[in-house]
Amino acid sequence: MKIKIKDMSLEAALSQPAELHLRPLRTGRLIRLLMKKLSAADLKATNFICRRIGMEKLGQKEPALFLMNHSSFIDLKIAATILYPRPFHIVCTSDGFVGKRWLMRMAGCIPTRKFVTDMALVRDMMFALKKLGSSILMYPEASYSFDGTATPLPESMGKCLKLLGVPVVMIRTYGAFARDPLYNNLKLRKVNVSADMEYLLSPEDIRTKKVEELNEILKNRFTFDNFRWQQENKIRIAEAFRADCLNRVLYKCPHCMAEGKMLGKGILLTCGSCGKKYELTEYGTMRAMEGETEFVHIPDWYGWERRCVREELEKGEYCLDIPVDICLMVNTKSICRVGTGRLRHTAKGFHLTGCEGRLDYTQKPSASYSLYSDYYWYEVGDMICIGNAEVLYYCFPREGGDVVAKTRLAAEELYKMTRHK
Repeated sequence: MKIKIKDMSLEAALSQPAELHLRPLRTGRLIRLLMKKLSAADLKATNFICRRIGMEKLGQKEPALFLMNHSSFIDLKIAATILYPRPFHIVCTSDGFVGKRWLMRMAGCIPTRKFVTDMALVRDMMFALKKLGSSILMYPEASYSFDGTATPLPESMGKCLKLLGVPVVMIRTYGAFARDPLYNNLKLRKVNVSADMEYLLSPEDIRTKKVEELNEILKNRFTFDNFRWQQENKIRIAEAFRADCLNRVLYKCPHCMAEGKMLGKGILLTCGSCGKKYELTEYGTMRAMEGETEFVHIPDWYGWERRCVREELEKGEYCLDIPVDICLMVNTKSICRVGTGRLRHTAKGFHLTGCEGRLDYTQKPSASYSLYSDYYWYEVGDMICIGNAEVLYYCFPREGGDVVAKTRLAAEELYKMTRHK
């Protein structure tokens, strides 16, 4: 899927009118049927099945909050199929509306800016639930997983459940990540996909439990490891491109400690500094071609990279300083390409400069618990996004190796350190 991009000056882009807020539209049964029909081919190709657990507790016309883990684009197709004919609204990123706002609204989408405080979102969700009698589909992780494990959940989720006061249903997918991991440039593998749809919390449960208890329940249910699932279920992925671009996730060599020198190609991950090679096996484990295999399990390797970033931060050694191409979004008419600049990230937060000195934006570490970052974003390139309720800045690294994953790790660890202080 691509996105509408226009070249314009920074001043012209920032002078555009802000997005007019509109309440969610009631989704028609015809639209819901069309979404299901358009999803059928992909689900048939993956032999999709859904297991329903405790769903007899939810009335056929009773609005609910459906929380779903986020693995790949097939998630929406799964939801459109298993929720039919129930009317529902989808909380989705605002840049998904660019160039197609009317269509997204007709499909029941509610826009929000990732990792940016959005006071209108809860009001829109309440309106859909109480006034339109519709359910809500939400991906609380807010972003795709890089290493196949759960990404952080916002601490506000427990409060959100209290405010909405409707039943909560968990949708958890199996095989969606293995079929289409984010790092692999949208190349699909032959993997069966399934899902569990489980009644998780009743309105009475939500009323009687504390916010902290609700957050703990959600945290436990959103704990998963897709590579471990592949290994335990002996899911064979034989595609010859399975390690393509794996360097986006495993950017640091555990043998020589070089960063940004890894290259994922075919079935191998190779360090361009020391030359050590690792095979991504058909069952999702790593194997050194010679010598010791430091990390057999990809999430263990990624977890080690996180610890390395944390250590750099604690020692005051962490610093990202790279040239970037800069786009921004003020409203959903288009993404505006405004020029080039530099993105700097340190323990003090983000500092974006550019457009021949006319752009200067800073963002503190406490601004968000995670970072909107993506691989091959709308087929444009790897991306780091910062910003606020007025404007989002999309930064595309021009050099410096694979920095997207490390920057997200650093932003998450900085937030923890800031909150601890």
